[in-house]
Amino acid sequence: MTLTQLSAFVLVARLGSVKAAADALSVSEPAVSQAIAALRRSLGDPLLTRSGNGMAMTPGGNRLLTIASQMVALGAEAEAAVRSASGAPEPLRLVAPHSVVEFLAGPLADAIAARSSGTIEVSAGVAATAEMPALVSQRLADVAFGPDLSGSKAMGLLSEPVFRCRLVVLAAPCTRFRGPPTQWPWLVDSGATDPGSDVSRLLRGLGVPESRLSVFPNQTAAWDAAAGGAGVAPALAHLAVHRIRRRELVAVELPGTPMDVVWHVTTLPVDRRSVAAGSTRHFLSTPEAMKLLRSPGSGVPPSRFRPPVYVTIWS
Repeated sequence: MTLTQLSAFVLVARLGSVKAAADALSVSEPAVSQAIAALRRSLGDPLLTRSGNGMAMTPGGNRLLTIASQMVALGAEAEAAVRSASGAPEPLRLVAPHSVVEFLAGPLADAIAARSSGTIEVSAGVAATAEMPALVSQRLADVAFGPDLSGSKAMGLLSEPVFRCRLVVLAAPCTRFRGPPTQWPWLVDSGATDPGSDVSRLLRGLGVPESRLSVFPNQTAAWDAAAGGAGVAPALAHLAVHRIRRRELVAVELPGTPMDVVWHVTTLPVDRRSVAAGSTRHFLSTPEAMKLLRSPGSGVPPSRFRPPVYVTIWS
């Protein structure tokens, strides 16, 4: 029985499927399945069984989940303690939606590193809304920034609002599309495929079918296509402000837009969060952070950033 096997088990139990756990750990599905199989052999219990709604835990699996969660979190704390004793920078693993990572993760990382005088090393990665509570609760990520995760109090998380913004729909000036919005071509990044994202909520509210979506690798590419007249693109107004001011794109008036959006910061409680997570939470409430969040960068593909979790699962 190893910590990586326990990590795989906890994430499958929390997220409800091997695929979701593999995505969160940035490993293959067979790797997660092999880890679960090894844990089953070691403990002599199936732990998890397939059901009509996903995965169901055996009585032994239910008892293991609480203990395994504590062991995985303690493993992360042990790693952090050893790094600190050796003088290495404290890691801060930030998970966020595509929009945050593309435009703000770089400036945030630079600001946090500068404030800590190099004692904090920041890595950022994209995570789906459903993945974030499990990643933070298991110390596989230190801070989640973006969606409200206050519904995950059972995992011992604190989610607090820190920034308000507005979601709009953009198109090239003078571009007109026939029919209702449900028939328009919609240009989105892959974050729109996350059911918990703000863009997904907007599209559901407008009744836009999946068949009308064209998914781009990042928002910048989607906005470029919209500026060329290929369709309409959802955007957080303050991130696209330079495009709007240059009249490359204009806001399209639709029911429910502009849509108010609130970004939250989610961490473990004070007695369990890392020093780096605590200082980041404090920083995000400062005027310096508000100015940074309001001033978009030029945008970089999320692939520039390291994934939030590094796991090697041996068969």
